[in-house]
Amino acid sequence: MNRYRALRDADVTAEEAFFQRRKVLKALGLTAAALSLPFQARADIASWIKRHEPPKAPPGKALTFTQPAQWHAGLPLTPEEKVTGYNNFYEFGMDKSDPSHNAGGLKTDGWKVRIDGEVAKPVTLDMDDILKRFPLEERIYRMRCVEGWSMVVPWIGFELGKLLKLAEPTGQARFVAFQTLDDPSQLPGEKDSLLGGGLAYPYVEGLRLDEAMHPLALMTVGVYGKTLPPQNGAPIRLITPWKYGFKGIKSIVSIRLTHDQPPTTWNLAAPNEYGFYANVNPHVDHPRWSQATERVIGSGGILDVKRQPTLLFNGYAGQVAGLYRGLDLRENF
Repeated sequence: MNRYRALRDADVTAEEAFFQRRKVLKALGLTAAALSLPFQARADIASWIKRHEPPKAPPGKALTFTQPAQWHAGLPLTPEEKVTGYNNFYEFGMDKSDPSHNAGGLKTDGWKVRIDGEVAKPVTLDMDDILKRFPLEERIYRMRCVEGWSMVVPWIGFELGKLLKLAEPTGQARFVAFQTLDDPSQLPGEKDSLLGGGLAYPYVEGLRLDEAMHPLALMTVGVYGKTLPPQNGAPIRLITPWKYGFKGIKSIVSIRLTHDQPPTTWNLAAPNEYGFYANVNPHVDHPRWSQATERVIGSGGILDVKRQPTLLFNGYAGQVAGLYRGLDLRENF
């Protein structure tokens, strides 16, 4: 036990590096016996691995943004390398390290977002348009995954409601449907059902219109002072901090206002496990695990595990509980 206490984070092999090397070795049919190969043979294997690794993502660009005091409540931030290296983005693989390793080839130049449906003024904006129209601010939000782990993240973006108002929703608009990029050539999980978890793609999500217009709902273009890395949903994603993380659809290309409740990816895949609302609720367990507590992804190493109680609406009840007055949260989970 004393040996483990002496270890530091820097002594631990990066999780993404460990899993990727393990996958490659497994694919090659190599075992521990390979370590006994002559030096030149091992060097050849290492060279093969390097040649076949996906491209690395370009470095993020610095963003200009304000830091309103109301969104900086002194919450301890999750380290940047954990936020960017521990992700769910099944279009790039199911392991937490897969997105950071496989998303480097995502092409975001010329990216456009279309807003249409029940609106008076359908509009298509590229990222330059978006960044010019909407001043950015940094908001430190709690993030709670349905799997039972949590982070605290300094997102950079602007209110979703401001974007929707630009298209002028009509009186028929009651819901907002989102869709991520649909391109198997860039998203290997779309092309390979095993890698992509067997989900139906493209990924789709939805909110009620009043949820989407709430000031907490954030169209997000950056994190830790820079543009989003691809594994975090570049170039633009949704953050709704009072809901489980899977509601935060990444790499958005389409926003459609609708009269009827739109289908959503995880609700289609397992409706008894993943409801449309997906509000964080410690009193409503997932069918396969409790939601009463959460594992905090902090600055510690793999042996440092901290748990804390889960807060109703992830700690944002004071702001959003009124949206659900009269709604049975157990039935509408």
